[in-house]
Amino acid sequence: MTRRAIILVLDGVGIGAAPDADVYGDVGSNTLGNLARAVGGLELPNLERLGLGCIAELEGVAPAQRPGAAWGTMRPASAGKDSTTGHWEIAGVHLERPFPTYPHGFPDAIVREFSERTGRGVLGNIAASGTEVLETYGAEHERTGRWILYTSADSVFQVAAHERIVPVEELYAGCEIARSMLVAPNDVARVIARPFTGEPGAYRRTAARRDFAIEPPERTLLDALAERGVARIGVGKVDDLFAGRALSSVHTADNAAGIAEIHRALDALTGGLLFANLVDFDQLWGQRNDVSGFYEGLRAFDSALPGIEGALREDDLLFLTADHGNDPTTPSTDHARERVPLLVTGSRVHPRSLGERSTFSDLGVTVAEWLGVDFRDRGVSFLPELLAA
Repeated sequence: MTRRAIILVLDGVGIGAAPDADVYGDVGSNTLGNLARAVGGLELPNLERLGLGCIAELEGVAPAQRPGAAWGTMRPASAGKDSTTGHWEIAGVHLERPFPTYPHGFPDAIVREFSERTGRGVLGNIAASGTEVLETYGAEHERTGRWILYTSADSVFQVAAHERIVPVEELYAGCEIARSMLVAPNDVARVIARPFTGEPGAYRRTAARRDFAIEPPERTLLDALAERGVARIGVGKVDDLFAGRALSSVHTADNAAGIAEIHRALDALTGGLLFANLVDFDQLWGQRNDVSGFYEGLRAFDSALPGIEGALREDDLLFLTADHGNDPTTPSTDHARERVPLLVTGSRVHPRSLGERSTFSDLGVTVAEWLGVDFRDRGVSFLPELLAA
């Protein structure tokens, strides 16, 4: 196998409200469109060259006369608007209901069971940022040894503990207990261990974070590739989103490190799939309504894009897309129910419009067909359109 497929997910970079955005309270969300207006026009010459301006009207991004990629959009078909849902849908899994979220904290029964089974009390149980809960509860945690429990707009059960107070292995064991507890209807997408160090007023989270994800309920693209012995490499949080099943990822601190790992993976991968996620658009900028940070992140990615293209081989297809929206210009810091952009480039690609795909799963079955694997549970391959002269 010398063919390679590279799926590169720009986490949270949507391109306009999905048809059912009203159900999710996201009417008017348009991550790229609203960002372009907010900054007075986007300057993204390499994405423009590929055909980003052919997908939608974006201030500052002209439609390319001779695009370097095939272009289109994809609509979400699964219920929900989080990273797990989006990545699973790409890989062929559709959810009938969204993962539960807890804007007012977790039910008392869950908190009580977690405390009893781990032998430690609980502080917090609120929806808040990680830095906020450390500032608010860190000192009390050090005095009492109680867990700091919190969540966010995502479907996450996050447990923070100071490494001096709670050994990291005990924190991991506590999170494994939480993972075993959190079943339907409280089947949270991810339990996250959040170790930290430092002193009051100067706490900092460490790199020993670990995610305990719920497993996909069905066979995925990754499973199908594994069954056929096709190589799979991940970059970023992708393995967390699939509970480590049929994929392992090199975790990265930020987008720049992620891009560096993408280059290393392209050097190492002789054939198969590279599945990468660049999370900063969502985690750092979308969730904090940081318009300028979001735009600078896009410009940095745009500058790095020619290097990624230059690492492609004759039998490579590069798919640029997203998993949901996260519009930094709206009052909400939550994910947004949006269409996502789709750009596909490679020496074999004949640039043309791919239209609006009815599900993210079209991407997964296209990758499967390119890599010679039978995987048609959901979605329609657009590989013939890519390769047709």
